[in-house]
Amino acid sequence: MHRNVRYNCRVIFLNRKILLIRPKMALANEGNYRELRWFTPWSRSRQTEEYFLPRMIQDLTKQETVPFGDAVLSTRDTCIGSEVCEELWTPHSPHVDMGLDGVEIFTNASGSHHVLRKAHARVDLVTMATTKNGGIYLLANQKGCDGDRLYYDGCALIAMNGSIFAQGSQFSLDDVEVLTATLDLEDVRSYRAEISSRNLAASRVSPYPRVKVDFALSSREDLLEPLSEPIEWKYHSPAEEISLGPACWLWDFLRRSQQAGFFLSLSGGVDSAATACLVYSMCHQVCEAVKHGNQEVLADIRSIVHQTGYTPRDPRELCGRLLTTCYMASENSSRGTCDRARELAQQIGSHHIGLSIDPAVKAVMGIFSLVTGRSPAFAVHGGSSRENLALQNVQARVRMVVAYLFAQLSLWSRGAPGGLLVLGSANVDESLLGYLTKYDCSSADINPIGGISKTDLRAFVQLCRERFQLPALQSILEAPATAELEPLADGQVSQTDEEDMGVTYSELSVYGRLRKVAKTGPYSMFCRLLVLWKDTCSPRQVADKVKRFFSKYSANRHKMTTLTPAYHAESYSPDDNRFDLRPFLYNTRWPWQFRCIENQVKWADAAFLPAKYLSRKHQLISIED
Repeated sequence: MHRNVRYNCRVIFLNRKILLIRPKMALANEGNYRELRWFTPWSRSRQTEEYFLPRMIQDLTKQETVPFGDAVLSTRDTCIGSEVCEELWTPHSPHVDMGLDGVEIFTNASGSHHVLRKAHARVDLVTMATTKNGGIYLLANQKGCDGDRLYYDGCALIAMNGSIFAQGSQFSLDDVEVLTATLDLEDVRSYRAEISSRNLAASRVSPYPRVKVDFALSSREDLLEPLSEPIEWKYHSPAEEISLGPACWLWDFLRRSQQAGFFLSLSGGVDSAATACLVYSMCHQVCEAVKHGNQEVLADIRSIVHQTGYTPRDPRELCGRLLTTCYMASENSSRGTCDRARELAQQIGSHHIGLSIDPAVKAVMGIFSLVTGRSPAFAVHGGSSRENLALQNVQARVRMVVAYLFAQLSLWSRGAPGGLLVLGSANVDESLLGYLTKYDCSSADINPIGGISKTDLRAFVQLCRERFQLPALQSILEAPATAELEPLADGQVSQTDEEDMGVTYSELSVYGRLRKVAKTGPYSMFCRLLVLWKDTCSPRQVADKVKRFFSKYSANRHKMTTLTPAYHAESYSPDDNRFDLRPFLYNTRWPWQFRCIENQVKWADAAFLPAKYLSRKHQLISIED
């Protein structure tokens, strides 16, 4: 707080003395960030003021005032500047003018959360900053779960003159990681001296206030110190990112919530199998951390299992202590999904339970029949669509009630202390369309896959099959995705997810990115897809697909208001909590937008070939022969 205004600040200190308080000048206020709700950006570029320290700090530092504002540090041998997180991502970052004013080392204290494939953007921003202007860039990023849907993945780095010299781990259970490199400041000076355009700009730049620091980063003895060599940045594949990021998030959530493990409804499908694999991956990371001497992780796992002398033997043994899986069968369940769930549970070592929900479902339906005098039927037995959907939803909601009951009491029944966190397993594509039952077994305490697409989840499961030697995953990958809420046909699955939805998972990913990232509505999306899918779909087919998607999306948007907190991993997440703030009551007929689509379809059908039209600024124009 400075002059009754809240600022988000870095406090830079040396040897028990505060050198500078540097307020953040650009605040993140999009996506998951709401900094402007709490802080005000410092708008006085290259200006400082006196800040009177609180008395308790004065007693420690023996200082009454310190500089507060936009300044740089001038040591005996170099000049150091500061950026804070979002400032690196702005169109005119502070490092540009600081570099022109002679700052040779840039430091960035970042709070950048993980999103799949985001590491490329971070690395590109830093390398480009030092390529154009020269200099040394030190990026330190937050690590761990911050108590919500975000996971901060570390990924610290040191760069100089467009090259990377040190790379920190992107995902780790270590709370602190120190990254070092030995670099020559003369390399920065010679690099800059050769860029005439940069030097012309430097001659016109306004100077920064300098805080003099009686300290040197180098010494004469450094002449014998070998310099660090440039390295190639090693990126994780999206499947590897999934195996590490959400697993670390689960670990942080487990140890900080002080629960004794997880409970998962294991259906025998890809989604719940992926969630189980994430817990198994977490167990691998915990065992590796303990093996490498991480005493904090060891203390945490002993606290979780309530055994002071416990040390995990291997990931499978640890998974047996932390994960309880349950296959909740009904009369509509197939033998295949039951076998696949049991085989996967055996291979990862989870404590597995098999039960039937039929008695509970019949009891609930008995209450309805007793009150109304009528008994609903499935569509295959002559029932209406309303009856068919209601009977499916009862099964799904009973599973949620059973899941929470067993999460609370399954350890009690085994004579062990504590309760379990209920894990959900609905993916981002199904949430986008609303292909889930409100308050069904997708309703849980947390959902580690809720921000991940079905396509990426399948790649992750394939990775787990190979890396962890889990052959049961192969049959899960080969089986069609099905909810198994409708009666079987001759003992075989008669209901698949994609048939139920009327759309494929790959199409849902396209819809999701166009809706959220490209900000398209029904008509704009139709125009984009008309060109994108011109080789596979007619204008009529594109129109039907877009209208079907938006009708279902808008009708089911209300489900997002109660969506289980999920790990944020995708730029097109429909999370209603803070990332994708949209109405949850729409006109599902979209009369104006759909009418515009129909008008365009009539024109397109009159054209001779799909090549006769183009999309330019979302307006279709014909090409004359």
